[in-house]
Amino acid sequence: MNRLLLLLLVLAPTLSPGQPAAPPDPDERRFPTALYPHYTGPDLGLTFDSQTGQGTLLVWAPTAKNVRLRLYAAGTGGTATGSFAMKRGSQGTWYATRPAGTGGFYTVQATIGDQARAEVPDPYARAVGVNGQRGAWLDPSQATPPGWADDQRPRQPNATDIVIGEASVRDLTSDPASGVSAAHRGRFLGLTQVGTTGPGGVSTGLQHLLELGITHLHLLPFNDFNSLDEAAPAQPDRYGWGYDPLNYFVPEGTYATDAADPAARVRELRQLVLALHQHRLGVVADVVFNHVADAGSSAFEQLVPGYYFRHRADGSLANATACGNELASERPMVRKLIVDATTYWARAYHLDGFRFDLMGVLDVGTMRAVRVSLDLIDHRIFVYGEGWAAGPSPLPEAERAVKANLGQLSRVAAFGDELRDAVKGPYNQPTVGGFAGGRPGLEESVKFGIVGATQHPQIDYSKVNYSQAPWASQPGQALNYVACHDDRTLWDELRAAHPAASEEELIRLDALAATIVFTSQGVPFLAVGDDFLRTKGGSSNSYNQPDSVNRLDWARKARYRAVSEFYRQLIALRRAHPAFRLPTQELIARHLVFLPGLPPGTLGYQLLDHAGQDRWASITVLFNGTAAPAALPVPPGQYRAVLRGMAINPAGLDKVEVGTAGLSLPGSTALILVQ
Repeated sequence: MNRLLLLLLVLAPTLSPGQPAAPPDPDERRFPTALYPHYTGPDLGLTFDSQTGQGTLLVWAPTAKNVRLRLYAAGTGGTATGSFAMKRGSQGTWYATRPAGTGGFYTVQATIGDQARAEVPDPYARAVGVNGQRGAWLDPSQATPPGWADDQRPRQPNATDIVIGEASVRDLTSDPASGVSAAHRGRFLGLTQVGTTGPGGVSTGLQHLLELGITHLHLLPFNDFNSLDEAAPAQPDRYGWGYDPLNYFVPEGTYATDAADPAARVRELRQLVLALHQHRLGVVADVVFNHVADAGSSAFEQLVPGYYFRHRADGSLANATACGNELASERPMVRKLIVDATTYWARAYHLDGFRFDLMGVLDVGTMRAVRVSLDLIDHRIFVYGEGWAAGPSPLPEAERAVKANLGQLSRVAAFGDELRDAVKGPYNQPTVGGFAGGRPGLEESVKFGIVGATQHPQIDYSKVNYSQAPWASQPGQALNYVACHDDRTLWDELRAAHPAASEEELIRLDALAATIVFTSQGVPFLAVGDDFLRTKGGSSNSYNQPDSVNRLDWARKARYRAVSEFYRQLIALRRAHPAFRLPTQELIARHLVFLPGLPPGTLGYQLLDHAGQDRWASITVLFNGTAAPAALPVPPGQYRAVLRGMAINPAGLDKVEVGTAGLSLPGSTALILVQ
């Protein structure tokens, strides 16, 4: 089928022959097509003629009486140097054309009824001035670093070959001891420096990521956000994660060397992507299409009041995001914006993946359209998100992109909170431990994660903590993890749940948790820094706390070298053995067999018959979550141990002879045996 036709079929509703017409859509009554037409063109925002350099601004504002374009010399302050009436276009649009060399900055202002709304940059602005108050009359294609035209995405054969590391642009290099040049610490360019070292000579920044062995770097939101004043000098106590989006198509100014220069943030983000691609690292953008920083002042509300946001029956803003508003992704022009923004980032910045914040607030149709649109660019762009919401939404759950509906979404993945909370303890009960701390009754939930949330004949789904049925049709749809930027770090979680444990005991629990994640089927996900016991002092929500809390403390890597080396070897073990990353549910069900008759608080399984064409004929993986040694009924035979606790050697640590009585596994320990 023609790829464009396929996209149109996904974006448009269809009726089967003989199917009765659907009942009236409440949104159609509130936003009738006659007044809110769906613009289908690819040219919203500012576009440039490649031959003449002439720029055309196209804005969707169907209910406006008129729209004015104002030009400014600077990104903030001063008076307009020109004011022009935009012309009415088709399907609710307004346009204005300016000759080549116009330059400067611009705003648009709609008059709706008799009210002149606030001046705003258009929602499709691709470059802005300081603090995103005005769009920049700039062609982003001209802001490219040397070598950009030849940049290529690194390739992974299957989604399960991906290993994701998550971090903030700022956190990775803001430590003064990071070895990154002072001018680039906490900025895009800080992640382009190779060979950086910190205390004790440990690798830092990009060099650390290369050493760690991840395939993709997931960066917290780096599109233009609202929480920081870009005009103020960088300060260690001014901080924001970026989950308060302002301009969806523009890189964040605080990560650029000059926030007032619209071209700098565009060019320097491309330099970051280029540097990572040159080292075969993919770049994932954390995108926040479920809400905006402030609904009332947003360009959406100023240009098309009421349209872009969901409302409760009483007219108040819906709030499934717990951030004050939620975007109505199911409406045609909101869906179009989300698809257009995602594909723009993929094309203009060569991104390798997208993580959707609170994906469960968005509708299934929009996520399907995102996936199809990205396929027109590159089939292997990875898409995943949080398959839940933070509260009730007017949009029924049956229509939302929650985990239970993932079967309707091909090659869209979700985080597995079943494994997360089963291994370390429930996210909302920090003093309660999990399987790795000896808590009983969590074996089926851990097994659920081990098979990548897919169907497996040996799992009792009625005993799984959050999902009583598999939600992933294939393991590439399941992300396995025990910690991310939300909530506490893994180390802080373990300390809170086990306050009487020694540091040595906590490190054993940490290593056990990590081993479960990186030997499970699916896609493993690591919060960078957890590999050297990162701490935020127990903070469960550090989104606005200073660098002293959030930055990666490279002195801890020097202090916990053995832990860091263990994570590196664990990731290398996974990447070297396809048995741990089988690409289909059918292969998992065929080759992965859980061992029967194990005592409570323990788990064991075998990967048999050269699973995934692995060179090892069989792999036996054993976990003892209890503090005491446990007798495990492992099939008799001669084995070679390749992982025991924190010791890893693929060539073999030692030989293990297992008799009819099985073997004894020390407490809080993992063991991997091969034949």
